[in-house]
Amino acid sequence: MLKRHRRFFILAAIFVASSALIYFVHYRIFENPYHIFIYLIGDLAFLPLEVFIVVLVIERILAYREKQSLLSKLNMVVGTFFSEVGNDLIANLICAVENRDETFQCLAIGQDWRARDFKKATLCAHNIKVSANCSGVDLAALRAFLIEKREFLLRLLENPNLLEHERFTDLMWAVFHLAEELEARPSVQNLPESDLAHLAGDIQRVYGPLVSEWIRYLEHLKSKYPYLFSLVLRTHPFQPQPSPVVT
Repeated sequence: MLKRHRRFFILAAIFVASSALIYFVHYRIFENPYHIFIYLIGDLAFLPLEVFIVVLVIERILAYREKQSLLSKLNMVVGTFFSEVGNDLIANLICAVENRDETFQCLAIGQDWRARDFKKATLCAHNIKVSANCSGVDLAALRAFLIEKREFLLRLLENPNLLEHERFTDLMWAVFHLAEELEARPSVQNLPESDLAHLAGDIQRVYGPLVSEWIRYLEHLKSKYPYLFSLVLRTHPFQPQPSPVVT
């Protein structure tokens, strides 16, 4: 650290000395201090505007472009997660949702959806309630599925871009916790009601954020990749008869 500061002061001294030397040479040649000071004051007057343009305007433009590039990379990671794990998880856990009819109606995504519709659906996802006894969920199949996808999820967490996506990172940890809870039990058959209620809480922790992130991802697809969005419209589980076949 001291070496870095010393190098900075040395460079600063060299630049200041160079500027003073050039002004001295200018004075020796033209012998006109008025000419030197009038341009020096003019340059100093322009300096705040130059700092504004370089530091505030250009820096913000570069920061915006960097942020857009990062968001694009993040959405690729999120898309990979939903292709491999998220979509199946949403479909498998939908049986545990209590207010299923209301949820289906709220999340019936359409081609004509706008930003306000996606926002409304995100709020609806936060209100999804999971039944206290996990009725309808095949816990054994869910356990096997999450154990099978553990290596993929671990590789996903190694992506440094996820550090910039706090919501998605929290979702990943919730999924990992659910997988650990299920794997820790020798069997998930004939569990007592108290344990089922505990697992229901873990599923609740996963499902609302999972659907919320799915909706945000779909909004991105609609804007950037409409052909992918079209496939999701036909296959998502929040409709009576999902099918990839175009009719």
